[in-house]
Amino acid sequence: KERKQGFFAALKEEVVRGLSPARSRGKTPARSASPQLIARSGSLRPGGEVLEPLIEGPDADRLAAGDFVGEDSGRREGFGHWVRGHLTRTPSMASASAGPGGSSGSFRHSDLRLLLGVMGAPLAPISSNLADPLPLLSIKGTPIESSSAQYILQQYMAASGGYKMLQSVRNAYAMGKVRMVASEFETATRVVKNRGPSGRGAAAVEQGGFVLWTMAPGMWYVELAVGGSKVHAGCNGRLVWRHTPWLGAHAAKGPVRPLRRVLQGLDPLTTAGLFAEARCVGEKKVNGEECFILKLSADPQTLKLRSEGPAEIIRHVLFGYFSQRTGLMVHIEDSHLTRIQPHSGGDAVYWETTISSCLEDYRAVEGIMIAHAGRSAVTLFRFGEAAMSHTKTRMEEAWSIEEVAFNVPGLSVDCFIPPADIRSGSVGEACELPPQHGDRAKSTAVHPARVAAAAERAHTHGAGGRGEKI
Repeated sequence: KERKQGFFAALKEEVVRGLSPARSRGKTPARSASPQLIARSGSLRPGGEVLEPLIEGPDADRLAAGDFVGEDSGRREGFGHWVRGHLTRTPSMASASAGPGGSSGSFRHSDLRLLLGVMGAPLAPISSNLADPLPLLSIKGTPIESSSAQYILQQYMAASGGYKMLQSVRNAYAMGKVRMVASEFETATRVVKNRGPSGRGAAAVEQGGFVLWTMAPGMWYVELAVGGSKVHAGCNGRLVWRHTPWLGAHAAKGPVRPLRRVLQGLDPLTTAGLFAEARCVGEKKVNGEECFILKLSADPQTLKLRSEGPAEIIRHVLFGYFSQRTGLMVHIEDSHLTRIQPHSGGDAVYWETTISSCLEDYRAVEGIMIAHAGRSAVTLFRFGEAAMSHTKTRMEEAWSIEEVAFNVPGLSVDCFIPPADIRSGSVGEACELPPQHGDRAKSTAVHPARVAAAAERAHTHGAGGRGEKI
């Protein structure tokens, strides 16, 4: 039986008493913290020592300048480092470093940075239509793809509990468990599976949990703790922000968008609003269920707002698979493509991030259908240079929902105020990919195969296509 202690047990106790997340989340100077809660949350070590900062992902400007050499050379161990080394080396260098004597996971923070950086708090491609998630169904003058999508969404809303019931939800709370693993790394010449600390058997799985709060209109807050590290993210309806141990508190670029985890069967109204402008692009059988496929894409203006410096977001597409039998969404996929153009010239490098999620175990909570379990398979694919330097990293996540509650007393807009120490300006999505070490830019020319890049989310592999089970 997993431990019922730490931050999540403390938060659970507060929820029972009808308190809000503002009493339990990480505190900034604007928020005073309960000493008991801080001690139980694991966010501070004895003696007030702060958790060791983790470097999340590459800085786009430094990557473009060819900066891959850092002062962290002593920490060259573990599967996560092996992955990062291949992302920044020529094939010959990578082969020389992949000997069997690698340090068997002693530097497990490498995997954590990779897992939390990509799967911690991804966002949807576009904003959700909160004002009118279900426009009046009209066939005249409307393309058949759009009118079909509107009909499918109306069936989805009815299957989820009905529009009137969903609109009555002023706020919601969910608590769950997660398991994450970086399962496989592939180059042009070999495939390396993460076999765990012993080098044999299944890959080492990082376990943890999350809490999620939402409030109409468009506000949310999530805290995810895995392997001793925590990622916070939130939105007050006007600004999306994140807080990680390696970047601190910072605003996200681009328009306000919902959290992807909310779309994973936890908020039908937000999901319907997101797909309000989607098109029906066909049908497909997914995990034994005949499904309608709805597709939506981020428009060029939104992509431009989310781009930064040498990192240009080219595409972000989301597919929702709605069961023809139940009307519920049972699968969600998104595909995110970013191009990094090095300052020094040379070939651009592309990162495609794909996330494919199955939503399972739908159960009614106060009359609303909520998915209580699911799995995600994530693929990071780097290409654009010589074929021998292409790389592919696979990660997996499994989650389960333990508690769901609606209209929690005591929750107010003050609970979604961004941290007082939030960094001015915003941070682009190119920092959310595989970590790279480096503090100084090289003055010499860099081989094109060593120009690494970064980006965020996605899809592309067939629906229902998953890696090894966690």
